[in-house]
Amino acid sequence: MASAPSSVPDAGVPGAPGALHLPDTARDLVKILVTGPFGVGKTTLIDSVSEIRPLHTEERLTEASARVDDLEGLRDKTTTTVAIDFGRISLPGGIVLYLFGTPGQERFRSLWDDIAYGALGALVLVDSRRVDASFDVLGLVEESGLPYAVAFNVFPDAPRHYSEEQLRRALDLEAGTPMVACDARERDSSVDALLALVQHLIERAPDRDFPESR
Repeated sequence: MASAPSSVPDAGVPGAPGALHLPDTARDLVKILVTGPFGVGKTTLIDSVSEIRPLHTEERLTEASARVDDLEGLRDKTTTTVAIDFGRISLPGGIVLYLFGTPGQERFRSLWDDIAYGALGALVLVDSRRVDASFDVLGLVEESGLPYAVAFNVFPDAPRHYSEEQLRRALDLEAGTPMVACDARERDSSVDALLALVQHLIERAPDRDFPESR
């Protein structure tokens, strides 16, 4: 699963001078959903790329939530997003992505339409240790009509013997849907996943006045 090389200027690094304000080169402001099942790494990805201090709406997991949230394979998970995560990243060519992370549990489905309103696309994070946990979220994205890319978040104990064809078949992805591997903890890797989505959006809407992202 190849991903596009990233080339984001240093000014986009969290804490860099001027990072709090939009760069003068900003030409196209794009709302993107970062979605996926519970515990897949959405908050981590937004943390890793945001050039501003990310906004989080996290609460600690309780015994009550443990009865409805599947923690299998997530023994270190202690909090969950209950509304949104939010971050921002500036890409080459004047594209600025506003990243909205969605809760991954079915009980927060009522928030979906509000969070998705105005988005141009979605990056769907998937955990290859529990691919079936992604079906509901993929269904929501497809029902919304949003173009999307799939990023397999690489966990240390994730199986590595699946081929790209097997993973595509497991998720029932169309041939044109981008699919990449990423490490949500690593900024460059996460940016590459977002670039794959942006390129997909450009290819799907050639008449839209997107600047070049590379």
